[in-house]
Amino acid sequence: MDTTQRTEQQRSADRRRRELLEAADRVVLRDGPGASMNAIAAEAGITKPILYRHFGDKGGLYAALAKRHTDALLSSLRAALDAPAERRERVEATLDTYLSAIEARPQVYRFLMHPAEGTPSDQTFDVGKHSAPLLRRMGEELAQVIEERLDLGPGSHQLARVWGHGIVGMMHAAGDWWLGERPCSRAELVRSLADLLWGRLAAAGDKVGGPGF
Repeated sequence: MDTTQRTEQQRSADRRRRELLEAADRVVLRDGPGASMNAIAAEAGITKPILYRHFGDKGGLYAALAKRHTDALLSSLRAALDAPAERRERVEATLDTYLSAIEARPQVYRFLMHPAEGTPSDQTFDVGKHSAPLLRRMGEELAQVIEERLDLGPGSHQLARVWGHGIVGMMHAAGDWWLGERPCSRAELVRSLADLLWGRLAAAGDKVGGPGF
């Protein structure tokens, strides 16, 4: 098989994979944590064995969907952090970006972060056990941004990781509670969380030679 043929086959496989993930997204938007392999295969117009051939098993499909949505969210968060604004405004914009994302697609959020109610069957995704790696990835990404941009003094690497994971944990816990109960507006929640963070963030200087925070 020559290189051109292999490249075309890879492109075709990548395109088919994207189509299957888009079908899975439609089912998740409809069914949330109750999304099943059978429903996704039916939505894609294929049999379940073909779906397994592309993703290995339901865990593989979940991981692919999780990466797809986490990549998109992280891209939005980076854009908020890079916006030309005062630090407090960027902090609020970043918090709001996360909260608006889970508000806009609550079924996707619940699929990624909550298991289906009741006892998971062979066809549903036991997604609860997968949520921690997503939060850890977000925490590490934010820690890297903090370390690159803020002068935290001695032990900056460890402190940046503490802050990164702590902020992500706060956003996740507060957002999960807020999405379920809606005790206040999104803007009110953003301001309250920013107030909680603001003390040390306001006091820290920008890192010399860094892009600024």
